[in-house]
Amino acid sequence: MPQLIPETGPQRAIAASNFVYTVGSGLYLTAGVLYFTQAVHLPVGQVGLGLAIAGFVSLAVGIAVGHLADRRGARGVYVTTLIVQAVGTAGFVLADNFWLFVLTVSIATGAKAAGLAARSPLIRRYGGDRPQEFRGYLRAVSNIGISLGALLAGWVVQVGTQSAYQLLVIGNAVSFVAAAAVLAWLPPIAPVPTVGGPRWIALRDRPYLLITVLDGIMAIQFKVLTVAIPLWLVEATTAPPWLISGTMLANTVLVIALQVRASRDIDSAEAGGRAYRRSGVAFLVACSLISLSAGMPTWAAVTLLLTAVVIHTVGELWHAAAGFEVSFALAPEHATGQYLGVFGLGAGLAEAVGPTLLISLCITWGRPGWYVVGAVFAVTGLVAPFAVRWAQHSQHAQEARLGVAEQASVA
Repeated sequence: MPQLIPETGPQRAIAASNFVYTVGSGLYLTAGVLYFTQAVHLPVGQVGLGLAIAGFVSLAVGIAVGHLADRRGARGVYVTTLIVQAVGTAGFVLADNFWLFVLTVSIATGAKAAGLAARSPLIRRYGGDRPQEFRGYLRAVSNIGISLGALLAGWVVQVGTQSAYQLLVIGNAVSFVAAAAVLAWLPPIAPVPTVGGPRWIALRDRPYLLITVLDGIMAIQFKVLTVAIPLWLVEATTAPPWLISGTMLANTVLVIALQVRASRDIDSAEAGGRAYRRSGVAFLVACSLISLSAGMPTWAAVTLLLTAVVIHTVGELWHAAAGFEVSFALAPEHATGQYLGVFGLGAGLAEAVGPTLLISLCITWGRPGWYVVGAVFAVTGLVAPFAVRWAQHSQHAQEARLGVAEQASVA
């Protein structure tokens, strides 16, 4: 157990804040949609539309707030995003019509995206020699917190009353405030000095933007377990419905146990590129096995689906670790927040379009759609190492230009 606790005080503060935050997130991820449909009584179509609007609104927020964290100090900006997210979430109890729902969920979702970007300089500053590995540790902690939140949400769904759902919302908001309070033990970070050149350099970095797009395509895989497999299991296989929970449990346990180790072995941008390639192959194999489960006897369908989930999770570990490494390694230290805000665009787009895309291909089209999705993941993984090498070459060229400019200014 002592080995599971971060060595330094700042790392412990970040990890504790992250844990409290994700317990609240687990509440919302499990039963948030049910709150709006069962307690607020909004139509399912309006809830889906509102969440999509909020997703697109949040895309640009991360870049601006990440830049603000670089220039004004990351701790204060991150704490502010947590408070804003708490206010937006608490506003759910007042959202009794569609437009109030869109407003409050956009505030909460935008603050969440902003917080992820603002937290990045903190991870880089206090993550030790390998901040990417610490980011993997935080992901394992996140899965533990989300699992506990999901258990609490299960009680809310079982009770099913409006008061229980409102308690869920308030508990979620309180967790964000508590996460902000924990950061009081974190030493502040001085703003990073500016470097000559364009202000929004991340948006001009074409190799980094390409990697962002590739990671965004790969990030659609997160919706395979939460959207595609449950629908496929119920509609196309003879597997028992309880296996939906079994697949999620298997994925969560493996991520908690292995994410830190997976991140430790991927210790350079080149290794990150290779990990993208391996993850693409793993996703192709997993998608192929899922497609084969249709029409099989129950025992065979269960075996194929569980095997596919394990292989998919291995690919997820590689993909997450590759994203941690590449996004940090290729981002200049003076613009960490801005660059990580840009990198978050990929995951944001995957969040917005992933469910509809997977439902159209894997559920509506059926078995061929699984092969198409798997092939997209595999091709994306094959392209990633070339994009990483291009980004490294561009980074070295930029560093050389800055070095020449500094020498000229001294002379």
